[in-house]
Amino acid sequence: MENKIKKRKGKTSFQIICVSFLSLILVGTLLLMLPISSQQRVVTPFFDCLFTAVSATCVTGLIVKDTATYWSLFGKCVIITLIQIGGMGVITIGIAVIRAAGKKISFAQRSTMQESISAPQVGGIVRLTGFILRGSALIELTGALLLAPVFCRDFGVIKGIGYSFFHSISAFCNAGFDLMGVREPFSSLTTYSENVYFNIIIMLLIIIGGIGFLVWNDIRTYKLKFRKYSLQSKVVLMTSLLLIIIPAIYFFFWEYGSYDMTERLNASFFQSVTARTAGFNSEDLSQMDESGTLIMIILMLIGGSPGSTAGGLKTATFAVLFLSAITVFSRKNDVQVFKRRVPDEAVRNAGAVLFMYLFLFITSGILISRLEGLPLLSCLFETASAVGTVGLTLGITTTLSAASKIILMFLMFFGRVGGLTLIYAAVSSNENVKVKLPLEKISVG
Repeated sequence: MENKIKKRKGKTSFQIICVSFLSLILVGTLLLMLPISSQQRVVTPFFDCLFTAVSATCVTGLIVKDTATYWSLFGKCVIITLIQIGGMGVITIGIAVIRAAGKKISFAQRSTMQESISAPQVGGIVRLTGFILRGSALIELTGALLLAPVFCRDFGVIKGIGYSFFHSISAFCNAGFDLMGVREPFSSLTTYSENVYFNIIIMLLIIIGGIGFLVWNDIRTYKLKFRKYSLQSKVVLMTSLLLIIIPAIYFFFWEYGSYDMTERLNASFFQSVTARTAGFNSEDLSQMDESGTLIMIILMLIGGSPGSTAGGLKTATFAVLFLSAITVFSRKNDVQVFKRRVPDEAVRNAGAVLFMYLFLFITSGILISRLEGLPLLSCLFETASAVGTVGLTLGITTTLSAASKIILMFLMFFGRVGGLTLIYAAVSSNENVKVKLPLEKISVG
């Protein structure tokens, strides 16, 4: 009886999160279909609105209609609202609304919140929610103020302020939606590729949003006392740093060798940062060679960190898999890092996560390649972008058929929601089962 109760509770949390995201997507779709949402004041087809709403809610950035030139001011407000709620998490916003109404947060609601942001425990979850909301608002406001001089210079004060807030929220939430289509449709941030100040602000917003709320909490609590951080924060910060620097070195020497020193550094670091779920691009990605494209795919699959606005496998998952391999090579019994042992359950979960992401990424890429008659590498880039909730593309999104777009929508939904709930549900087990089957060895490797 106790086992059934536990399963029912787990399913309830899973269902709440999934239904919340689906409801938000449906509301966003219906709002985008309204004539007031398009600049031409026409009813946009349901399928195009659905794709846009899924991409915005799942903070991906893949689009079938240029955000700046197709959608009206109302439509842009709908999109940025979907990005904000999707990036922060529907449950996080829901908890905030309940608190504002003066109602008590139940244990079930706290448990659901814990799952939605990958918090280690239920205790203190309400206070953490308040910190997340205040911190996000402060960071997005600061980002908008720093971007304002650039946009106000180029678009005037009123429009410039609006553009500043839109891009600050989009960058912090790792969404990749932009309004630069007014210069050239689907151009992303390529018109600002030489503006080092602008690129640095965008990169900082992406990194801050992608490292995770729990890391913020440790930084706030312990400041620069790295040794006092939780193991997850240490792993996330070190892995994120390496995943920024190492690919940037490759891009610096082999992709942007013809640029001058400042432009090479700027372009190299920007592509390294944005590839892990942000979705902006400051250079023409179709001009990359196959090696560079493959590195971008790997970065997109790894993604951001647990409990962040980003998607993907997550940096902690990648780190655990790497450390597990090192443990096998060195013939040690336990996975160790920073003088701590990593639980066996975390290693098993990381393996399951990797398998599911690779399976979906490869299978979907092959399907789209067959359906569309496009090169496999371009399709794999698209599916990695979708399942990692990145939003980068080699320019094929708008040319895809409805069947391929449905595949991408599923991948985007899985990448945003599945990383939080679907995989945890898949690897959950009945801890009360005490009977073990006979052990027999099997050779691997």
